[in-house]
Parts: sequence; structure tokens; C-alpha cells
Amino acid sequence: MRVTEPWVSVDDVLSHLGVARDSVYRWIEQRGLPAHKVGRIWKFKLSEVDAWVRAGGADMADRPVARRASQRRRRA
Repeated sequence: MRVTEPWVSVDDVLSHLGVARDSVYRWIEQRGLPAHKVGRIWKFKLSEVDAWVRAGGADMADRPVARRASQRRRRA
């Protein structure tokens, strides 16, 4: 008998990764987090999510750093 990996919800991914709901939706939209829409609901395979994280999908190093308030004041 072949066992298939279950589809999980956004709440399951939040718990699995320990991140905020906004992060998950932003990662779907901007960073290609593997997600599949079933009707109006996002579903995930945790093995795909884990592979995406390992590949650096959630890595913040390539995001631009926000300027500090002191840097903004100097330019103003």
C-alpha cells in the first residue's frame, strides 16, 4: 500500500516553521514558497516547504536592509 504525504494548512505551516501568518503569505507571493490553491484555501506539502527553506527560500540575507533613522536624517 502506498502512503501519500497529506496536504496541510497555513496554520500547520505556521506551527512547523514557527513564523507569522504574514510571512507565509508574503513568501508565497514574493519568494515562491511552494503552495497550491484548492478553491480559496492554500495547501502545502511539508516536504516541499522544507526543501524550499533548505534551498534558501526564506533567507533574509538577500533582502535590502532598511535604512536607519539617523541615515534618513542625514540625507534629508
